[in-house]
Amino acid sequence: MTRKAVVLARGLGTRMRRPDAGVSLDGDQQAAADRGLKAMIPVGRPFLDYVLSGLADAGLREVCLVIGPEHGAIREHYGKGLTRLALSFAIQERPLGTADAVLAAEPFAGDDSVLVLNSDNLYPVVALRSLAALRPGVSGSVGPAHAAGLVGFHQSSLLAGGNIPLERIRAFALISVRPDGTLARIVEKPAEQESRTFGPDPLVSMNLWLLPPPIYAACRAIRPSPRGELELQDAVRYAMEQLGVRFLVIESDETVLDLSSRGDIPAVAGRLAGVEVRL
Repeated sequence: MTRKAVVLARGLGTRMRRPDAGVSLDGDQQAAADRGLKAMIPVGRPFLDYVLSGLADAGLREVCLVIGPEHGAIREHYGKGLTRLALSFAIQERPLGTADAVLAAEPFAGDDSVLVLNSDNLYPVVALRSLAALRPGVSGSVGPAHAAGLVGFHQSSLLAGGNIPLERIRAFALISVRPDGTLARIVEKPAEQESRTFGPDPLVSMNLWLLPPPIYAACRAIRPSPRGELELQDAVRYAMEQLGVRFLVIESDETVLDLSSRGDIPAVAGRLAGVEVRL
């Protein structure tokens, strides 16, 4: 079982910065939203506190936060250290995309497979624990020393139990699975006709991965997407097609909380009311 996790907290928070006259926020929430600091949005406690507590509950013990050089607020908040997690930071100098963010954490990962996840999603502990427990040498491994995988969330479960509307889910990546349980393909923002090929209740990638060391060569090999960013999905495809990496897919019927825009803040705060955080 891996004990290491990388949390991607470098994003610009473009959607979070956008004004929304229909949402009532308190002063602290407003200030954090204006800065685009999704991870630090206070929803009882800073959202990232809940993410880190979930990782500790799942058995992770070492966490690297990938942040920007301007994110002093995150460093200050966690600068005194945590009881259940050993916390370190990696700096992504420029927001060049998720694959570039993963590269920033390469020294932390070393020769280990590591969990990689978003800082603006709260994942179920069962999914985190199951992914971290993947063993090398089984279907989905890249060799005798490393395991690789991801969690695919059923669209119906995300809609039924979470706060993510269908139009937003349609912008996420869909995945299909081979008969042996490994990832066959991953397509980000598929057109409507292509999305039908994934079935009536497709598996959705919420960017929850167990990434092995070959991913860093893949991140270096890819070119920017049409959006001008180095995308982790492109690196995964390169690792599969060029490096022979196989990713085991863990299917989940649980849900994920998403904190992408100001409109999400009241709902997420309501869902987290009374949730215990232990750092």
